[in-house]
Amino acid sequence: GFFTRLQTSAPTIRTLSSLNSFSQNIPSSLWKLGRLNHVAIAVPDLEKAQSLYKDVLGAQVSETVALPEHGVYTVFVELGNTKLELLHPLGEKSPIASFLQKNKTGGMHHICIEVDDIKAAMSELKKKKIRILSEEPKIGAHGKPVIFLHPKDCHGVLVELEQA
Repeated sequence: GFFTRLQTSAPTIRTLSSLNSFSQNIPSSLWKLGRLNHVAIAVPDLEKAQSLYKDVLGAQVSETVALPEHGVYTVFVELGNTKLELLHPLGEKSPIASFLQKNKTGGMHHICIEVDDIKAAMSELKKKKIRILSEEPKIGAHGKPVIFLHPKDCHGVLVELEQA
């Protein structure tokens, strides 16, 4: 009964206290990771994807914006605590076109996390042997500097960092 429940909760308490000691061992940094800004999804049919989120799921969906420098059309879906970014190819050399050739029905393309100092983040990540896919930040969909980290250095996930 009650005693058994107490015994089973004990490992959970030990686990939480070991997590606390782990977080205290993280070295202080010149920059900080912020909130999840968005999850980007490559879509083969932008109108159908917009309709799913707007008409079927009832989300607030932005207008389509062309970003020629990135080779994409973007649409943002507001979710309250974050956003989804729907990506569709713009032009022949679009990285999204090559992604969709491999993933015909689309799929998750990248995650975007805010940082408080993108230049400091770049400098420190380079020292830690994390490859950055551009020499300098580019202006992203929100009009702010962004960089992408190589997925092979981030456990198979393409990570975008955006200046907060």
